[in-house]
Amino acid sequence: MDRQTAENRIEELRNLLNQYSHEYYVLDQPSVPDSEYDRLLNELIQIEAEFPDLITPDSPSQRVGGQVLDMFQKVTHEIPMLSLGNAFNEADMRDFDRKVRQAVGDQYEYVCELKIDGLAVSLKYENGLFVQGSTRGDGTTGEDITANLKTIHSIPLRLPQSLSIEVRGEAYMPKQSFSKLNEQKEENGEEPFANPRNAAAGSLRQLDPKIAASRKLDIFLYSISNTGGVEITSHSEGLDWLDSLGFKTNPERRTCSNMDEVLEYISSWVEKRPHLPYEIDGIVIKVNSYAHHEILGTTVKSPRWSIAYKFPAEEVVTTLLDIELNVGRTGVVTPTAILQPVKVAGTTVGRATLHNEDLIREKDIRIGDKVVIKKAGDIIPEVVNVILDQRTGEEEEFHMPTHCPECESELVRLDEEVALRCINPKCPAQIREGLIHFVSRNAMNIDGLGEKVISQLFAEKLVEDVADLYRLEKEQLLRLERMGEKSVSNLLQAIENSKGNSLERLLFGLGIRHVGAKAAKTLAMQFETMDRLAAATLEELTAINEIGEKMADSIVTFFQQEEVSELIQELKDLGLNMVYTGTRPVVSAEESQSVFFGKTIVLTGKLEQLTRNEAKEKIEALGGNVAGSVSKKTDLVIAGEDAGSKLKKAQELGITVWNEEKLVEELS
Repeated sequence: MDRQTAENRIEELRNLLNQYSHEYYVLDQPSVPDSEYDRLLNELIQIEAEFPDLITPDSPSQRVGGQVLDMFQKVTHEIPMLSLGNAFNEADMRDFDRKVRQAVGDQYEYVCELKIDGLAVSLKYENGLFVQGSTRGDGTTGEDITANLKTIHSIPLRLPQSLSIEVRGEAYMPKQSFSKLNEQKEENGEEPFANPRNAAAGSLRQLDPKIAASRKLDIFLYSISNTGGVEITSHSEGLDWLDSLGFKTNPERRTCSNMDEVLEYISSWVEKRPHLPYEIDGIVIKVNSYAHHEILGTTVKSPRWSIAYKFPAEEVVTTLLDIELNVGRTGVVTPTAILQPVKVAGTTVGRATLHNEDLIREKDIRIGDKVVIKKAGDIIPEVVNVILDQRTGEEEEFHMPTHCPECESELVRLDEEVALRCINPKCPAQIREGLIHFVSRNAMNIDGLGEKVISQLFAEKLVEDVADLYRLEKEQLLRLERMGEKSVSNLLQAIENSKGNSLERLLFGLGIRHVGAKAAKTLAMQFETMDRLAAATLEELTAINEIGEKMADSIVTFFQQEEVSELIQELKDLGLNMVYTGTRPVVSAEESQSVFFGKTIVLTGKLEQLTRNEAKEKIEALGGNVAGSVSKKTDLVIAGEDAGSKLKKAQELGITVWNEEKLVEELS
């Protein structure tokens, strides 16, 4: 075959294969048998092997899996992949509806979609070509899994239009694929996956794309984060547009004009859920209009225009065999139920949290009881209640100890907390748990240093604090169980690499009370260096919009401790980065000189010359932050006609108030 003939035949084969693939995987209307598709694909692969320079990234041959990867690269999401708030009953849904109505008025509608139980992913296309696929990760940073996502046939490798867009969806494993995979694992003597969600996540995080290709994953697209300039005004219109581009969206969606219709939709799927060919764990409800999305806005974690209704958790009965005590990194002593193993929502459960002594007393839980277990939010096992009429009289009451089970220090209750706490800073359990937290994914993210390895290192007295991790030597690690030459080298390299992490990871890893990953990033961006943060006053900290008095007090107290100063100096001497090196919002000269720059502003009342959304966009374009409620941290309130409680609160707090004329004057 000459080159021109090969080019022509390759184009013909690709067009046919793309058509057949779309019919089979997206439309569920195959027009040819599988054998014909396989025959054409094999022909394409053979011609491309003869003319390798004709292979393109969007060729159907690229779906079978390519080279094995060394590691996944990090991807920063330009638009964060936010999680959704949860609703568990009708009251939660009515409350969500009330808030929507208060914000946008009475003219709105909802789109209801099945909540697929899989892995959230983002897909990027440039000039119509699929160029990058990534996991959600922590919402800000995910992992590049492009090679694995290419193996999902319902993801188009090239769009029918030359668009540069970003879309998002849920990759999942169909029930049939899950059953076949677990059958293979059991035949091979391997541990089967607990549920399709874990199987999908594990498949997409394989370094060998051929493994992902063999798992027969699928995807439903559910949102557009960048339309590439195409004007779309509503969520339902956006989903229809995705359909027109060849993406696979869930056909079971419904547009509802009120909350009664939404609740009816939810009720119908509670019953129909088991008959689907894939797992769902709830219903996602979204306000349809994009203009309403702008008005409602988002919190730090989730959009205010959407909520996830979670199906009632499956409940099962088992025996509570014992109650075990665990000491966490902050010293809290938590009782844990040891159960007769039982299967709940697809996984075998042998332990369940009991939270604290008050809960044990309230539910009258005793060792030996028959208890009802469920997974809260389908994730965390908990004891729902005791089956009192099955008691034999041999059950034992449980009493919390007066002293720490690890170090024998007296336990205390701080600030009228329910929890009992060990306040001995040298308690071995707290040190061990603190080390586990320090190396975790959202903190220093040291691959290979899991809970078991940390426990080994601690038991062997190789580490006593986080600084010791950076003094570990190859010979010490080789003496540990299951630690070979290669794994030790990889671990030491991972520890070395972590020294270069941006400041916020170190801050979160240090385990400052009340400081989560999001607050750690805010602090790192604001103060830029560890030294500046350590010297910050209570007033400087509370001036930051996201930092409350409780958190600020905890930060000041933390850095005043002599042992903290010594630890930070040790980490500096060991070469750890103490500076924020993450991304920052780009600030233009116009923004930095604006009266709105860095200010928190609240809009209230009816505006005449601008819509609320237009005013918000203009203020934010000049570096302002438009908030939904008035607080001590509000810098300015813009009051239109019929301004109500927000204006009154602003006046009570002495906050500056402008009318619309003043706003328009400053914007012009």
